[in-house]
Amino acid sequence: MNNLEKATFAGGCFWCMVKPFDEQDGIEEVVSGYTGGHKENPTYKEVCSETTGHYEAVQITFNPEIFMYEKLLDVFWSQIDPTDAGGQFHDRGDSYRTAIFYHTDEQRLLAEKSKQALNESGRFKDPIVTEILPAKPFYAAEEYHQDYYKKNPFRYKMYQAGSGRAAFIKEHWKKENNADLKKKLTPMQYEVTQNNGTEPPFKNEFWNHTEEGIYVDIVSGEPLFSSLDKYDAGCGWPSFTKPINKEQVKEEMDVSHRMVRTEVRSKEGDSHLGHVFEDGPVDKGGLRYCINSAALRFIPVSQLEKEGYGEYKKLFL
Repeated sequence: MNNLEKATFAGGCFWCMVKPFDEQDGIEEVVSGYTGGHKENPTYKEVCSETTGHYEAVQITFNPEIFMYEKLLDVFWSQIDPTDAGGQFHDRGDSYRTAIFYHTDEQRLLAEKSKQALNESGRFKDPIVTEILPAKPFYAAEEYHQDYYKKNPFRYKMYQAGSGRAAFIKEHWKKENNADLKKKLTPMQYEVTQNNGTEPPFKNEFWNHTEEGIYVDIVSGEPLFSSLDKYDAGCGWPSFTKPINKEQVKEEMDVSHRMVRTEVRSKEGDSHLGHVFEDGPVDKGGLRYCINSAALRFIPVSQLEKEGYGEYKKLFL
């Protein structure tokens, strides 16, 4: 554990800055807290009063051999509006400003390089105003602020959407250029995977498909589901009792359409796949992964080796 390092980032409300880092391999701990100010051990109320000079921030303990500092910077930039000097989204004031607090000269150089690259990328019309500052004493926030996204998932999701952060990230930080994706995907595939759409039931490619093989993400190609776990749920969409690998899918709270559901997304491609419900076969775990055909590409058993998925042939022996 001697090779662990610290990284500190201010990205507006610290509730929203924990989960993106917490999900990465090589991250040992993410703590919400306050830094950059002049008062020792400030309270949340004091920091919000804008009298202590502190930023809301997260301090990350990470293993650089697994997750390099450069990748931490990439995650940080993709969670914020780096052109806003007065706060973040609906949260205004100095305590919500963005900053990178470097702990070593190497971190400072890497942060400056990444900031310059972002400025020159043309992603934003306005200049990048996020400051790069030497690390100062960091004070952990009150316990109820720690891991807020886990303790209060519904309020976290509502806050992320209501503050304007979620919409901004979706618009400005796509992993793949929208124009390229629109060329690669059909209109329905794009609508489903990128805009959280839903295709018509009983009028999609795989709802009654029975051939043996695996289903992969139409965008990234990552393996998601197997025909061995597929069953007819009578709903008109492909239904599975489980993913091939639980770690390959993300489950997030979905509060759209005045409902509370569990959305299913691919880990690498971040494609919207569908939803998971607790009305599946009891003898198979009770879950039903209701997935859009438009989010999937099917690889038959006979083509697994050729398509680069040979390791999954053993599932069908």
